[in-house]
Amino acid sequence: MKVLYAVSEAKPFIASGGLGDVGGSLPIALRKRLIGCRVVMPLYDKIPQEFKDNMKFITHITVPVAWRRQYCGIFEAKYNGVIYYFLDNQYYFKRDALYGYYDDAERFAFFSRAVLEIIPYIDFKPDVINCNDWQTALVPVYYSAYYANSPGFENIKTVFTIHNIQYQGKYGTEILQDVVGLGDAHASLLEYDDCVNFMKGAIECANSVTTVSPTYAQEILDPYYSHGLDPILKARSWKLKGILNGIDMVANDPETDKALPAHFSVEHPENKAICKAELQKEMGLPVREDVPVIGMVSRLVSHKGFDLVKCVLEELLATEDVQVVVLGSGDWQYESFFLEMASTYPEKMAVKIGFIPALASRIYGGADIFLMPSQSEPCGLAQMFSLRYGTIPIVRATGGLRDSVTDSGDNEGNGFVFEDYNAHDMLHTIRRAVHGFADKEGWQILRKRAMECDYSWGRSANEYIKLYKALIKE
Repeated sequence: MKVLYAVSEAKPFIASGGLGDVGGSLPIALRKRLIGCRVVMPLYDKIPQEFKDNMKFITHITVPVAWRRQYCGIFEAKYNGVIYYFLDNQYYFKRDALYGYYDDAERFAFFSRAVLEIIPYIDFKPDVINCNDWQTALVPVYYSAYYANSPGFENIKTVFTIHNIQYQGKYGTEILQDVVGLGDAHASLLEYDDCVNFMKGAIECANSVTTVSPTYAQEILDPYYSHGLDPILKARSWKLKGILNGIDMVANDPETDKALPAHFSVEHPENKAICKAELQKEMGLPVREDVPVIGMVSRLVSHKGFDLVKCVLEELLATEDVQVVVLGSGDWQYESFFLEMASTYPEKMAVKIGFIPALASRIYGGADIFLMPSQSEPCGLAQMFSLRYGTIPIVRATGGLRDSVTDSGDNEGNGFVFEDYNAHDMLHTIRRAVHGFADKEGWQILRKRAMECDYSWGRSANEYIKLYKALIKE
């Protein structure tokens, strides 16, 4: 089986968020399972030179972009056993950022068309093309409209993965012919709600649509979560499937993580106490083994649940013997609020504005409890990191949080869960966790259960392989 994984970013080459994590991890996991998986992505100017130095030029072609043809250089590199193709066009990709430009529609229309155009030149005819988010959403559309019956392109199946339905690639209808290059016969594939909607086109044309967790696949059928696409998804729910993302269990390992002051494991958890004490020192908090440290690592924005936190944090700090550590940046209102709370409760609250990956690891490794009360969360990775490091998550039951964290109230779960998006429900759940922390023997059992959870990419890759095989047999 041959899979071409089309993505707009992938670690370690370049990434702006969770999409880059998936683009860098899933293809490697597929390859380890003897699936012929290769990745295609743009050759951004900001990819570090050390990676560019190891790229091999294959050839150059021209790619149709509506009424014009544009240069496309094809470069190849190998990383962790996976072959990557980088598509070069400096006009489109020599930019300071990955996204956010006035011509993003044209940039990624070019990239989507190029993904198909390069197939005769790379000695790799895929059985499946797996596209990701709006940046590659036009691949299934172009394949359906122009390539499905062309020699050399027959019987390719397309999978479209939605990482976050909020970002759909919505533009004015004036770009249909001049930028996207779809005539009247195919315009209806993209037209939706008086706009051009790239994601809508992919949902219509792809053979299968996946999301990054089973719960999120169900949630986006609801107008509350769908950002307007629920009618399209409901009509095609038969091809919708949720597959939970994973994490890199090697890169995120408390036994080897170089960011930690001491290493520990599920069999030998003793050094987690050292990590806790060093975290308390680093954040300027009193070093106390008996107090639970609650960690948060997140963008400070409302849909991550910070309006709930803002509502009850002072009540928590005033009434409970806890320490709270926050790392992140985002909306000014939350940044200033947390700094004010840290000033008011200097022995209970510490905040670092910004994002420091090494400090994030030390919070995962040193905290006792991890708070993640998201309003919506397609998958979420932080709760998986915290489980890996024996830090017990408190989550709201939404998206991938529901699929990866179960409440320990039944003596079988791996964390603490609250259902309703309500500040005092969250506060009650935090208090349950604080009470649980006081039971040292029970907490050790819960921590061991958390660290034994398997949220590796291998499990996710096996689900994708089942999907690919089922499509090929159709």
